[in-house]
Amino acid sequence: MLNSYSGYRLLFRLGVMVLLLVLVGWVVDQITLTVLLGLAGLLFWHYRQLARLNYWLWKDKKLTPPQGRGSWESIFNGIYRLQGKNRRRVGQLAALLGRFRQGAEALPDAAVVLDSEHNILWCNKLAQLILGFVWPQDNGQRIDNLIRHPDFSAYLRKNKYFEPLEIPSPVSERRLLEIRLMPYGDRQLLLIARDITRIHQLESMRKDFVANVSHELKTPLTVLQGYLEIMQSMEDEASPNQKPLHLMQQQTSRMQSMVEQLLALSRIEAGANVDLSNTIDMNMMFSQLKIEANALAAEQYTLEFFCESKLNIHGDELQLRSACSNLISNAIRYTSPGGKITIKWQSVASGAKFSVSDTGVGIAPQHINRLTERFYRVDNARSSKTGGSGLGLAIVKHALSHHHSELTVISELGKGSTFSFIIPTHLLERKI
Repeated sequence: MLNSYSGYRLLFRLGVMVLLLVLVGWVVDQITLTVLLGLAGLLFWHYRQLARLNYWLWKDKKLTPPQGRGSWESIFNGIYRLQGKNRRRVGQLAALLGRFRQGAEALPDAAVVLDSEHNILWCNKLAQLILGFVWPQDNGQRIDNLIRHPDFSAYLRKNKYFEPLEIPSPVSERRLLEIRLMPYGDRQLLLIARDITRIHQLESMRKDFVANVSHELKTPLTVLQGYLEIMQSMEDEASPNQKPLHLMQQQTSRMQSMVEQLLALSRIEAGANVDLSNTIDMNMMFSQLKIEANALAAEQYTLEFFCESKLNIHGDELQLRSACSNLISNAIRYTSPGGKITIKWQSVASGAKFSVSDTGVGIAPQHINRLTERFYRVDNARSSKTGGSGLGLAIVKHALSHHHSELTVISELGKGSTFSFIIPTHLLERKI
């Protein structure tokens, strides 16, 4: 049986009609004229169906297509089926879009979709609250016309969105926003803005608290240490008070060292804008580090130094010297006497590398990512014996961040560790 919508069915109908016209023409003895008149009538009927379809597509407001007969029945029925499919698809897309918008409105951050020219395509309600957008009036506006902060305009022009940008909110200068831009869709950008005012306030309070407490502790510790020295000098060497006084003196010195490190860390954190125009003579600094290292080693360790000449950098000498000194002292502190420590300063493909390698006890993998946290210690008992405070690597981390670098740690238990950092190429100054 032929399908009613198949091409064979249409050809069969046309063949039957032509055969009937030939029979009628044979009866009236006018075959050619009858066939021509019949085909002309058939052509007129098809033209009329086309006109009905054209009228329905462009002028008629009805959703359903007109009723058709013959071969046009399959066409109109096909259009009706496509309509149903499209309506279902539109409904699915509308539901999906609705769920997307509900999810976007539920985000704790402001979200804005931008086109390739930085024009606003869509934003959620939180963007209207913390960025001051008016929707839908701001649809199609360039975002830098609405957020007019110069740092934001420079951030857009740079077209490098690896790091977030912190700017005051356009709505209130007391609000601080963290803005991130990410590629989204077809040559579009997704802007995420987060209110970090509270986080910034807490961070400032923490820094002020540490700095103030450290400063206030410095004077009483100095007084206490002075009186302990006097008391030690007043006691005979065989006196039973000598041992507790010596322990008190030792712990006081340790507390004073910790306070000094806290103050140094506070100074580094407060100096967010480091002057990178100053040139650091690395040969001279390396010579000073060598003297300090030899004094700490006290001829109990094998020390090797390598410093590539004519490889100076731009930055803050005090901060970098503090970072390098902390790495060297840690290597000596956590290496058993007789071990070997290698300190190098050399050029690499991405800049200049400072590294300190030791043959010490090593560090387990689970501790490496937390080494730069304040007061974090791999082994509290061992740190107490060696006098470690858990602040040295935190100082290193902040000092390096001011010089566009970060600390890299490679370690294996029982075999030693290598602490290194790379100063990027744009901070190098090679002597000719």
